[in-house]
Amino acid sequence: MFTDTEACYRAVKSKDRRFDGVFYTAVHTTGIYCRPSCPARTPASKNVSFFPTAAAAQSAGFRACKRCLPDATPGSPDWDVAADVAGRAMRLIADGVVDRDGVEGLATSLGYTSRHLTRILNAELGAGPLALARARRAQTARILVETTTMTFADVAFAAGFSSIRQFNDTIREVYASSPTDLRGRRTPSRGAAGQLSMRLAVRTPFAGRALLDFLALRAIPGVEAVGDGWYARALALPYGPGTVHLELDDAVDEGGIALVSATFRLADLRDTSAAVERVRRLLDADCDPMAVADQLVEDPLVGALVRALPGLRVPGHVDGDEIAVRAVLGQQVSVAGARTVAGRLAAAHGVPLPDELGSDGLTTLFPTATALAALDPEDLPMPRARGRALTELCASLADGRVSLDRRADRADVRRGLLAVPGIGPWTADYIAMRALGDPDVFLPTDVAVRHALAGLGADPKDADGIAEPWRPWRSYALMYLWRSLAHPEEMN
Repeated sequence: MFTDTEACYRAVKSKDRRFDGVFYTAVHTTGIYCRPSCPARTPASKNVSFFPTAAAAQSAGFRACKRCLPDATPGSPDWDVAADVAGRAMRLIADGVVDRDGVEGLATSLGYTSRHLTRILNAELGAGPLALARARRAQTARILVETTTMTFADVAFAAGFSSIRQFNDTIREVYASSPTDLRGRRTPSRGAAGQLSMRLAVRTPFAGRALLDFLALRAIPGVEAVGDGWYARALALPYGPGTVHLELDDAVDEGGIALVSATFRLADLRDTSAAVERVRRLLDADCDPMAVADQLVEDPLVGALVRALPGLRVPGHVDGDEIAVRAVLGQQVSVAGARTVAGRLAAAHGVPLPDELGSDGLTTLFPTATALAALDPEDLPMPRARGRALTELCASLADGRVSLDRRADRADVRRGLLAVPGIGPWTADYIAMRALGDPDVFLPTDVAVRHALAGLGADPKDADGIAEPWRPWRSYALMYLWRSLAHPEEMN
């Protein structure tokens, strides 16, 4: 349970939506747990306890509130801010690692014994890995039951349950409802094979159009596609390929939660959890934009930018290896130039998507690190030194010397990247920002950053000193600086 009960109770009394997903309120008189902003009457302080995760509340015997749906919230922003063992474990659990590899596999990937990892998670998150994975399966199943017309057998399979009975028992225990009750009057139908649509929760304000602008400028033909208000891309997932189509728009309500429409096409429904988690990383869905604004909005340099465009996100990525390759391609070249080279690599060495998954003009998966590591640097469409850096980096990714799936400590990853010939601080830090979700990255030598600082009347030579007050949200300040170059009207 959370120890600062007074602060938690104040958030509950004020129904502060900023804390949804950060902690959960368990009400002893009703046996339910809620999000802090639950619209129900505020219970007396003597009748509540607070838990850091839904799994912790479930393990203590509480069931989910049917009114506020406490698991329909973004995850805690602390998972990426601290990026400690517990936070990294939550990312991997959400990706389905426990379902695929068991608790031993999760512990090994984090560098711990299963017993020690269980102790850490119980201390930090109030529940062990099995309970956390069970809560994640229940959440995925509820979303699929309520927002799709998949059969219950398909839902159970997609959510990671080992049997229909386990699925039914878990739903009844967590939600005090049967799957039929959750679905209501919707009639189940299989629809297109492997296709499911759902809504992904993000905190508001959410600058969805600015995120779309960033992704559109860098979209690789065949691997990614963009249109009016939407973005789509191919996904390389544990059990097979997939695609996602996202509808991106602004949501300006402060302190609330918006829903991003997502349509997935998956070769194997067991990849549902992994696909959802990776797309959430792309959206920076667990960001707390109000905390970012609190730090930056009064800053004399970037404050006006923050006020003009609240809720700007740091675009993440669905594949750390891919963003690492793209970072190397972007060394000392324009965004358009890097995109062109990435398109050539994808066309020549990517894996074609099956016809049944093709949509929105998507045709191929981005080349794997293993495939690129095997290439002769002399044959790559780039300067020889950069080609060697690319193949060396891909060799490190392929053999596990560098891991970019958020399991490793960020400092260790950075050291591993800098040990690769041709990988410098700019590349390592850009990868940390987009692949590892580091919210406190700054790129003082970046040409665009220096131009943006000069345009705002600051001295680029003192970039590091200028950025110091922006901690721990320098990645977001960096995004505002980049944005100011393309949209100078937002500076006024």
